[in-house]
Amino acid sequence: MNTYLVTGATGYVGSNLVRYIQGEDKDSHIIALVRDRKKALELDLHNVELAEGDLADEAEMKRHKLQADYIFHCASVTKSSEMVEHPVEVIKSIVNTTQNVCELARRCQAKSVVYLSSMEVYGDVDCSDGHRAAEDELGYLDILNARSCYPMGKRMAENICYSYYKEYGVPVKIARLAQTFGKGVLPFDSRVFMQFARAAKEKRDIVLHTSGTSMGNYCGIDDVMQGLMTILVNGRAGEAYNVVNEANTMMIRDMAALVCEKTAHGMITVKYDIPQDDRYGYAAATGLRLSGRKLQELGFVPTQSLQSMYEDVMGEI
Repeated sequence: MNTYLVTGATGYVGSNLVRYIQGEDKDSHIIALVRDRKKALELDLHNVELAEGDLADEAEMKRHKLQADYIFHCASVTKSSEMVEHPVEVIKSIVNTTQNVCELARRCQAKSVVYLSSMEVYGDVDCSDGHRAAEDELGYLDILNARSCYPMGKRMAENICYSYYKEYGVPVKIARLAQTFGKGVLPFDSRVFMQFARAAKEKRDIVLHTSGTSMGNYCGIDDVMQGLMTILVNGRAGEAYNVVNEANTMMIRDMAALVCEKTAHGMITVKYDIPQDDRYGYAAATGLRLSGRKLQELGFVPTQSLQSMYEDVMGEI
């Protein structure tokens, strides 16, 4: 029997991952490491061992004496407003939790570990000619910007993963996720795709607080589950993989227009209300287009379109 440890199991990707593993490996034992047991129980996660604790606390993690064959480190801050308002806490959380997970993997001699990173690590990469950024093409990040705590923290976390692989042989693989959504979306999710979906559901116009020219890279939750499992089983330790459906790459404003036309059937429109300050904490505009080739070479074939992803979301809210 395989034992899986999933951190951040009350989050969107983490909770779906628990259910996906249960469907794919029916004899598995799953440990969900969470900060809030009550929240975990509200998500109705069945046949899961709940381990409650602060993943950023090294001493507490050692006291747990957790053992696992496979580890998915999904825990992370996702709210942009929190990144702007509490950058110190955000970067400490990203770095400390990742080091503690790598140390845990080292102690229990895990067979494979997947760290969930983000496409934000790429920073400013020139994709103006349609070029798609591969995993070795990181660009500029403004280190003198509070919002950079998230992508800079993720870069440092990736280096921690690689360092544990290089020095101790911990088999860590890195998954750089495109923005992920679809069925099972959590009701309290406040990311832009959910704002668009709620606007369509409530028949009110979508209001953009930026020009909407930032390029978005998206992947359906079912595809992401397959991608993560592919990385766990077939990925090479110490390497990073983009998890993306290249067919779902488009500007934010184009996605808003798609929702108005297809999801809301033309009953709403896109409007703009752009403030002079950074009150919403959005990431800097990017033209990033992710390449999915490396993961596809391991057998990953994404199939969910952006429209079908929104159809799944609309069925949940």
